[in-house]
Amino acid sequence: MKIFISVDMEGVSGITDPEDVLPDGADYQRGRVFMTGDANAAILGAYDGGADEVLVNDSHWIMRNLLLERLDPRARTIKGFHKSLCMVQGLDASYDGAIFVGYHACAGTEGGVLNHTMLGKEIQNIYLNGEPTGETRLNAAFAGHFGVPVVVVAGDAAVCAEAQRFLGGVQTVAVKDGIDKFSADCLHPEVAQARIREATARAVASRELATPYRLAPPYRLGIEWNSTTIAATCAMIPGVGLTGSRSVEFVTDDYPELMRVLVVMLLLAMQVGQKAIYG
Repeated sequence: MKIFISVDMEGVSGITDPEDVLPDGADYQRGRVFMTGDANAAILGAYDGGADEVLVNDSHWIMRNLLLERLDPRARTIKGFHKSLCMVQGLDASYDGAIFVGYHACAGTEGGVLNHTMLGKEIQNIYLNGEPTGETRLNAAFAGHFGVPVVVVAGDAAVCAEAQRFLGGVQTVAVKDGIDKFSADCLHPEVAQARIREATARAVASRELATPYRLAPPYRLGIEWNSTTIAATCAMIPGVGLTGSRSVEFVTDDYPELMRVLVVMLLLAMQVGQKAIYG
């Protein structure tokens, strides 16, 4: 049995502030330890539940955050930036289940710790088929394209509620309860990691109870940027059109193509955004 694990950082136990998750942050190195602990809990739980193979994708920001030497050596890890499928790099139809660890709620979610969608500064909202969406739903739809169910989502209470709204049979683990965007009532990391391991073992052992999240084509990806310059630049991509002064849309029948175009727009936005403060 093959299990795919995508690990973000904002939803990790003990994490509440940009200082915890950005490489220049005062507590980033400590945040890496917490992130690695939550990831390892999911790896151990997957093997406890009967997995034969586990692939971990480091999915946060620079995507080289995990401390590999602290992970269970049975797992493989994808590390590094510029991955065409970003947070779901490596996931395909050969996997029996997907696990999202350290995930956070979508942009604008009340009580969502460090809530945002993909980029915290440049993006106001992302829409999938006209509905505001977060990273959990975007990535679950990619897994569902291949018939792979998301069996566990671990993060703050807000993302757990978000996952339960659209993922059938998913097990969720709330490692903290948001007070505001930069504050939360947190479980001790050891307690959080024990719960992640236990929930993952149960979910993997009974993965047939979870259902893949499938959307019918065509797929419409809308992005509301914080800058007219970013929107205009992204509209230069073939197939991407302006829908407003700061908004673009891309429509396709191929969900992996949607994800690849999204990654291109994110890369453009990060570059253009440096000069688009007044855009």
